[in-house]
Amino acid sequence: MKTFFVVNPKSANGATGKRWGELSATIARSLQDFGVEFTQRPMDAARITTNALKAGYECIVAIGGDGTINEVTNGFFENGKAVNPNAALGVLPRGTGGDFRKTFGWTTDLDEAVQRLKTPDTRPFDVGLCEYVNHQGQKESRYFANILSFGVSGLVDREVASMKGFGGRLGFSLASLRALTRYRDRAVRLSFDGGPSKALPVTVVAFGNGQYFGGGMKVTPNANVSDGLFDVTIWSGYSLSDFVFKQGGIYKGTHLSFPGTQARQCREAVCEADDEVLIDCDGEQPGRLPCRVTLLPAAIRLKV
Repeated sequence: MKTFFVVNPKSANGATGKRWGELSATIARSLQDFGVEFTQRPMDAARITTNALKAGYECIVAIGGDGTINEVTNGFFENGKAVNPNAALGVLPRGTGGDFRKTFGWTTDLDEAVQRLKTPDTRPFDVGLCEYVNHQGQKESRYFANILSFGVSGLVDREVASMKGFGGRLGFSLASLRALTRYRDRAVRLSFDGGPSKALPVTVVAFGNGQYFGGGMKVTPNANVSDGLFDVTIWSGYSLSDFVFKQGGIYKGTHLSFPGTQARQCREAVCEADDEVLIDCDGEQPGRLPCRVTLLPAAIRLKV
């Protein structure tokens, strides 16, 4: 497949940009003909991806973390339609968290990723779409590759943004502690697949295409990116102590039987709240409820 690399030079705490000569040399030993462009600003990867697809590239590889993968996924679509439904998303993981790659058991090893890109193998890849309200009060939409959630996860994202100077894992841990200390369940009205709307207290609601979020929590352990369904996990009444004492089950994915946990599947959901409830979209915090979450089955391909 004609391959194009979208590179976030700031990923891996800036090592991707600093070591690009070494990384590109390794790639070139296996893939002789490829295009490449560095991102320079937020959502730049989406623009680069769209342009590359229109130029005839068939596989777009995200080099970076979950945020870069999200932006590249958004670039596969224009005016509500896939630019090329047969094009494939490739991933060369370089992020500090790497929740997307964990669903597939991929490591950050460069040679492993390049070998994956060399093969002709792809699989159908479902993509999520979230229509929400942004911070300026305007309706907006964003595609996602991994997980869309809201509740305390959105507040964690906001806190992480204020702690950029602390580095990846430390910043995330401090942000999570602050968010969990402050957060109280919000009343949210949920309607699944056109069914009746039901209100319930929400700590987190997660719509999983992939399985992991929040730095390795296996929140939707049975999710499959090719089955045409979201796996939905709803946590109610969870406090800081629950995340501390139940973290073994949360990280292993055995938490679905815990009190205060519900699990189901759906293709679409409408979510509303009277209070501010922040959204987490593949680790980014673009806005708040109300939102509509829709699965686009087999929208593109995934390089495996």
